[in-house]
Amino acid sequence: MEFNIITIFPHIVDSYYKESILGRAQKNKIIKINYINLRDFTNDKHRSVDDSPYGGGAGMILKVEPIVKAIKSIKRKKKSKIILLDPKGKKYNQKIANDFSKLNQIIFVNGYYEGIDARVDKFIDEKISIGDFILTNSELATAIMIDSITRLIPKVLGNKESLKYESHDAGLEYPQYTRPEIFQHKNKNYRVPSVLLSGNHKEIELWQKKNIK
Repeated sequence: MEFNIITIFPHIVDSYYKESILGRAQKNKIIKINYINLRDFTNDKHRSVDDSPYGGGAGMILKVEPIVKAIKSIKRKKKSKIILLDPKGKKYNQKIANDFSKLNQIIFVNGYYEGIDARVDKFIDEKISIGDFILTNSELATAIMIDSITRLIPKVLGNKESLKYESHDAGLEYPQYTRPEIFQHKNKNYRVPSVLLSGNHKEIELWQKKNIK
């Protein structure tokens, strides 16, 4: 899978992509993350990517021209999507993550300021929102999507069972416990449910299904 991130802050979450599962997936060449600096596609000496809106209004608007140039600079693959991160977009969920994990390439267009020139809509495939709130920029939203998509790609996670029983796929998870068996705090004992210590796999499975929340 190839992720292309069109951004004016190419390395704002760089360390996140280099750690843990995402770092290993890149090292193992399962995924590739490319940064495309939007300022490289401007024509003025200040490398301006924004301007004031026609008709007036607060804030600045990202220009259409550098965004379209940046998109066109990327060699498209089969099974590819161009995604604009937008608060008004389709609400992101696990089903979308699963669908996107089957693609070969995703191009993310990150937004800033008061918005993006509406003509950009003609050059994207889909608008996605990660929730009903506003971020200063969309790099964090992009990182969340790349994380959730990557872990669904075959061979990224070694333990297939962890995917099978995870939240939002097979319902929410049941409570889980680890050592110590008894945790003491302020003269109270907090115990692991006895059924989980019984070794009776059938009873444990019934308890887990009953306690899914």
